[in-house]
Amino acid sequence: MNKITFYSYPSCTSCRKTKHWLNAHHVHFQERHLFRETPTFDELKQILELTTEGIDEILATRSQTYKDLNIDINELSLSELLNLMIEEPKLLRRPIITDGKKLIVGYNPQALSKIARKHDIQRSVS
Repeated sequence: MNKITFYSYPSCTSCRKTKHWLNAHHVHFQERHLFRETPTFDELKQILELTTEGIDEILATRSQTYKDLNIDINELSLSELLNLMIEEPKLLRRPIITDGKKLIVGYNPQALSKIARKHDIQRSVS
């Protein structure tokens, strides 16, 4: 069974709501502080592969960090962009929840229900 990884930031309202939802529904997860345990280059690539909207799904374009950089992301290569997100993790939308096969970005109870049911079924089978 793939473990659920929950990238969060404690002062983020959506992260707190997501963590509360996961705990209330007895979903086991590994929490990683997004700024202290930033996803690695390979982890970001894997997260990106799970998106449906590409980089737009995980890039926080409304963040002050993004605005302060004053860059055109279309001029960066994928490697440059991923490295920039590692250097500046505030560029990542949060929370990010993944089990390696599914991805949830932001607080989304409906999507959380689906991932929780899948893992509950896997736990009862094994």
